[in-house]
Amino acid sequence: MSIINDKDVQIVLEKMSGWILQNGSIKKIYTFDSYMDSIKFINCLANEAEKSNHHPDMNVGWCSIEVAYTSHDKGGVTNTCLKMAKKSDIVYLKL
Repeated sequence: MSIINDKDVQIVLEKMSGWILQNGSIKKIYTFDSYMDSIKFINCLANEAEKSNHHPDMNVGWCSIEVAYTSHDKGGVTNTCLKMAKKSDIVYLKL
């Protein structure tokens, strides 16, 4: 697993709704109808992260969750980060 350069990350993110590249991480803010819906999302996403052994940073707000992926070991965005971003979108759509 190696770091992907910013240009190639941007090409992938252009095909994904709402994701941005910022400071060596890819980030997205998800919004919810209720606080408990956002907590349900966190729990579902945590299960997916455990399966993949790649865990996002998550900031909890009122009815919103900011999700960020980076490889702390490698120091930037990897293919696993991009795969987990796609899984995050799938989890969100299933709620």
